Amino acid sequence: MSLHLGITGGIGSGKTTVCHIFSALGIPIYYADERARWLMIQDPDLIAGIKALFGAEAYLEDGSLNRQLISTLAFGQPDLLAQLNALVHPAVGKDGLKWQAEQNSPYTLKEAALLYESGSYKTLDKIIVVTAPLEVRIARVMARDQVEREAVEKRIAQQMPEEEKIKRADFLIHNDGEHSLIQQVYEIHRQVLTLPL
Repeated sequence: MSLHLGITGGIGSGKTTVCHIFSALGIPIYYADERARWLMIQDPDLIAGIKALFGAEAYLEDGSLNRQLISTLAFGQPDLLAQLNALVHPAVGKDGLKWQAEQNSPYTLKEAALLYESGSYKTLDKIIVVTAPLEVRIARVMARDQVEREAVEKRIAQQMPEEEKIKRADFLIHNDGEHSLIQQVYEIHRQVLTLPL
């Protein structure tokens, strides 16, 4: 038996970078957002649900997801986004539990932007929140995704406020360029290894 930890933070906080450090320590990581994208083109039930919600044009001729159409519609209509999440989150939750059962490690990490919003935090023992100043996060996402500031702000508005995530965290990692990420990760790693199963 092993502990199951979650790692989350607002868009652009640097969750992936932090996960790479945990990975270097030999900790298995389940990337929920990546798996969601995979399941949306592999899971027949999920595909049927998405087509029912957005129409057949939700998928391109090659079977890939019509990302542009879905993000334009979903991020413009909160009800539609909620319905999409209601399809995707349970599928990812089930997939994540199956993955956890296959791991052999003192603990595992589930990385997800919407850990609290999706309710999947309830299946985890402890939560790590990665935090970074808002302006730093916006600049990172604009550079990474080649998008305008307004698009980033819209995505941030869809997520739980960072202060709320910080309040709920068991462990906090400051990714502000002033604190050593490696040191913070190693300290959490050391503490988690001493936790009772």
